[in-house]
Amino acid sequence: MGVPISIRLDDDVRVELEAQAHARGIGLATLLRDVATKAARDARRARIWDASEAIGHRVGTSAETRAFYAEVGTPTTDVG
Repeated sequence: MGVPISIRLDDDVRVELEAQAHARGIGLATLLRDVATKAARDARRARIWDASEAIGHRVGTSAETRAFYAEVGTPTTDVG
């Protein structure tokens, strides 16, 4: 279950958001929830992407990792 929150909007921002909500046929609270949900999802994906990039960089520059892949080999897509 969600937790209600209270936010303060400038009048011009509120008017714009209400117009967007009306154009979509939804209420202001629903629009704000959708915007916040998308922002949270995008932030999470960016954080995961950044972490994956850091791991990839670490793996790619590690002598130990290069030695491991030289010994074991790299995965292939061959299905046999």
